[in-house]
Parts: sequence; C-alpha cells; structure tokens
Amino acid sequence: MNVVFNFNDDLTSHKPLEYSYICSIIMEQKFYKYQGTGNDFVMIDNRLQTFDKNNTKLIASLCDRRFGIGGDGLILLENHNSLDFKMVYYNADGNESTMCGNGGRCLVAFAKHLEIIKNKATFEAVDGLHNATIKDDIVSLQMQDVDTVNTYKTHVFLNTGSPHHVQFEDDIANFDIRTKGAKIRYGAPYHTEGTNVNFVKKLSDNAFRVRTYERGVEGETLSCGTGVTAVAIAMHVLNETSNTTVDLKVEGGTLQVSFNVEDGIYKNVWLIGPAKFVFEGTI
Repeated sequence: MNVVFNFNDDLTSHKPLEYSYICSIIMEQKFYKYQGTGNDFVMIDNRLQTFDKNNTKLIASLCDRRFGIGGDGLILLENHNSLDFKMVYYNADGNESTMCGNGGRCLVAFAKHLEIIKNKATFEAVDGLHNATIKDDIVSLQMQDVDTVNTYKTHVFLNTGSPHHVQFEDDIANFDIRTKGAKIRYGAPYHTEGTNVNFVKKLSDNAFRVRTYERGVEGETLSCGTGVTAVAIAMHVLNETSNTTVDLKVEGGTLQVSFNVEDGIYKNVWLIGPAKFVFEGTI
C-alpha cells in the first residue's frame, strides 16, 4: 500500500498545531510503516543524514496517531562504517530511547526491503551490536546477555537493553494496565528515569501471557520485544519454567524467546517473531 499525505494551507489552518508544525519543518518526507506483533514504527531511511534527529517535537508529531502518521516509535536507519547499518530509536514522545526489540526486528525487515541485506544482518543499536536473521516475515534478533536479575517479593527487575519491571497478575484480561502501570513506572524506586512495566499470567510450563506498559509511549503497547525477553528470563529465574525456549502471548500475537544459561548469565538470547511492512508514504 502506498499513501501520500498532502497538507495544504486550507487544511492546516483548520487543524491543530501538529499539522502546521510538520508542514513548516519538512516540505516532504518519505516514510515506511512496519509492525511486529502490533508494535508499530515509523521507519525513515536516513543514510543521507537529511532528517532532523534533534527535533523531538517533530518526531512526536510524526508518531501522533491522530495528527501524524502514528506509531509507538520512530526509527532511523543510518550508515555504519563497518556493520550493515545503525539503528537510532525514538519513543513516541520524541525522545531518543533505549533498545527496542520489536523495533530492531522491524528495522531488519526494512533493511532487507532496501536491499541493504539479504537474510542476515549485524547492526549497531544504542545498547551495542546485534545479529539477526530473516526468513519470510520472521525475524530473529539476538539480544544482549543478561548477567543481573534482581528478585523481590512482589516483582523482578532486569535490563534487557531497556529496564523492565515484571510481576504476576491473575486477572490480566481485565487489568487496568494504564493506571497500575503508570503508578509503578513513576513510583519508587524508578521515579523520573522510570521503567517499563510487564504484567504476566502463566498459561503453561513454557507459555505466558504478557501485557506491557511502556515508558515513552505512556500507555499499553500491543507488544514489547525487550519486555517479553525480560519476562522469559524472569520466569526462568523464578523456576516458573525450566524451558530455555519460551512462548509469550502478547496483545498483538505471539513471540518466542530462547536463551542459554551459563553460570547464572543468560547468553545467546534471541527474540523471534513476525515483522511486517504495513504501508509507505510521503508526508
């Protein structure tokens, strides 16, 4: 699908500031939209360094679902001196953020579309190097090793490229994730820096349902790649599963996380699932 957004003077004069702001900053910007289990992203090929990366207001406007393109985040694909490409990720609030697992998987699919890669990739993200493979719509992304998992009476906390709070919730289907998630995200000990918050219900020995409140989006997303990675590792630490390949059912579908454990360190961690093109356009 190809979509062209045209904002003329008559239209922008009757719309909120976001429309006028976008039009005043960029005359024309080619973009692509990708999603991984419902976690969606605005993708921009920035190999020529034409996009204003420091303009947080512009990025937030492009991610706005009512007055822009719409997305949980915006990702720039850039050149790298020695690797296939570089990933620069922004939350929907316009601020550059920590690693996004589903975003990384979608960027691999985007790189293949641009013919930068074929079936394998090595790229740099904010948390370091990542390897990936792609076959049809399935992208497998190698995440960073995890050597520290903090367990508490009520929850588990760990960093899988982004910080994640993990806790059980029995009535997960009817849970008020926005209210409860925000309370944890801004509460002690996280405060200003904040954390992503994952609520988990065990379905079987190797399957768990997950709902995630994401910081930067400030609400629930249909899927969170670093979140399900954190959940899979947390469930293994808590002995809720003995499997090293775990299925995670999210609101937007199903993801899989596999890993090895050596001396308490989680290595060879892979996030696996679909990454699909939605549409492209010019704004």
